[in-house]
Amino acid sequence: MKLLIKKLVPEAVLPQFAHDTDAGMDLYSVETLQIAPGERCAIKTGLAMHIPEGYAGLIWDKSGRALKEGLKTMAGVVDSGYRGEVQVVLINLSTESTTISAGQKIAQMIIQKIEQPLIEEVEHVDDTSSRGQGGFGSTGL
Repeated sequence: MKLLIKKLVPEAVLPQFAHDTDAGMDLYSVETLQIAPGERCAIKTGLAMHIPEGYAGLIWDKSGRALKEGLKTMAGVVDSGYRGEVQVVLINLSTESTTISAGQKIAQMIIQKIEQPLIEEVEHVDDTSSRGQGGFGSTGL
């Protein structure tokens, strides 16, 4: 499988795998901005991608930025049919402002195979599983 990527601006950085065994490839900002506590913003990568049909790009946190700066990714699905600029939505969950600089890692993307099941409406779903309707906290905290 090939991931075709177009730089929309010359300073854009192509995604990179930091290690040979990494699942996620790093995405980089092409802009510098400050994110206040509780603020969310869409950060430009300067890239457009042609993700093959049957796959999606899933955007996830960078663990260091999440731990040290409280940055959390949101809206993290890039569909195969999307050809616009990939942007990363971040929210600052910390009590401190943080600065994103052009060229810095902001998130990581995992390319994953996607299945589209046939959807069928039914009157009942099988409730004989061992879990049943047990939800939030049903297995303990």
